[in-house]
Amino acid sequence: MSAVDPTATRGGGTAVLNVPGPAGRRTKRRLIGVDAARGFALLGMVAVHTLPVWDEEAGRASLSWSLFAGHSAALFATLAGVSLAFLSGGRTPHTRRRLAGDRAGLVGRAAVIALVGFLVGFVAPPVNNILIYYGMFFLLAIPFLGLRIRHLLAASVLFAVLSPFLMQWSLDVLPAHVYGNPTLWNLVAEPVTVLSQLLLTGTYPALPYMSYLLAGLALGRMNLTSRRVQQWLVGVGAATALLAWTVSTAALLVFGVYERIWSATPWMSEEQIDSILVFGPEPSLPTTTLWWLTVPAPHSNTPAALFVSLGMAVFALGAFLLLARLIGKALTPLAAAGSMTFTLYTLHLLFLATGVYDLAPGFWFWMQLVVFGLLAVAWQRAVGQGPLEKLVARVSKGITRRVVARPPTDRAR
Repeated sequence: MSAVDPTATRGGGTAVLNVPGPAGRRTKRRLIGVDAARGFALLGMVAVHTLPVWDEEAGRASLSWSLFAGHSAALFATLAGVSLAFLSGGRTPHTRRRLAGDRAGLVGRAAVIALVGFLVGFVAPPVNNILIYYGMFFLLAIPFLGLRIRHLLAASVLFAVLSPFLMQWSLDVLPAHVYGNPTLWNLVAEPVTVLSQLLLTGTYPALPYMSYLLAGLALGRMNLTSRRVQQWLVGVGAATALLAWTVSTAALLVFGVYERIWSATPWMSEEQIDSILVFGPEPSLPTTTLWWLTVPAPHSNTPAALFVSLGMAVFALGAFLLLARLIGKALTPLAAAGSMTFTLYTLHLLFLATGVYDLAPGFWFWMQLVVFGLLAVAWQRAVGQGPLEKLVARVSKGITRRVVARPPTDRAR
């Protein structure tokens, strides 16, 4: 249950924002905080995948699970939207042919990332692989690249509110999941099932996740170098997460929603319902009542869960942007890892497929963090972009250049 932001492909690995300079010139300002936030999400993903989900001594979910389950995926998806904003003009979105080039390049970006995800599926990692979902995220984002901030935020809210209802409806109508992570063979043999999984029935369904991506796209259109904006992100993010969690919890415990869920799902015990609330559904929520959509469980993709995780993602972005002002150099390993998460996430999946981590979860958790940090810093200084990041950049930029350089059609002829 994790995610990665494969859009981190610019400026030697650090997120780069074009900002107005003297005399109208464009200058580049590195936003270490964005990469550090992405590196933090990578850390959370490694923790959720590697460390135990249950604390035997405390008799409850482990701290790593409580902190990161579902929220790491939301942070990555939100930061993917921020990166898409940077790639398509930053605070001044591209228009006309440049926008058309961005959209065409995004198709190539989606294809490469999804292809890597499908290929990784052949080694059968024991976790859900988000790379194939990212391909769908980016395809769905194409029509939204040219929208203004307020329209992006409105669309984000609509996806968060409406798509969970469509998701619940689809569980009784669309084909069941592919067992494990889909591969290219599944895509050829069961295209409807795979597409249904990517859009609505999977762990990271693209339609609900568009709420994260579009919110991130809106944030990337803002002046993220401004201290006031950074503080605003911290405050609004915290308030959004707290409000969503409070409303959901009050509905469950005070206004009788928990009892309605229990009575509508008689074959489930109280312990089983509580398990879903803590650990999320496996693989999907029951469809016995729409009251299930009030739960804030990780990976449940309900409106409550989406707003809680989105608020935490916005808070984390603002916090790391502020931290970068104070301790920017100290964030170097985290930011370096965050600059090449596509490569590191793929390596992480391949490592998990070996099953070695089961022997000593704590040791392998720290080992991965140390190796990823050292590898990222060394690679960034010696080469620049990570290898998979460079592949994505070359393909997408090549397509973009061809579209932008294409002679305009002479409509008068």
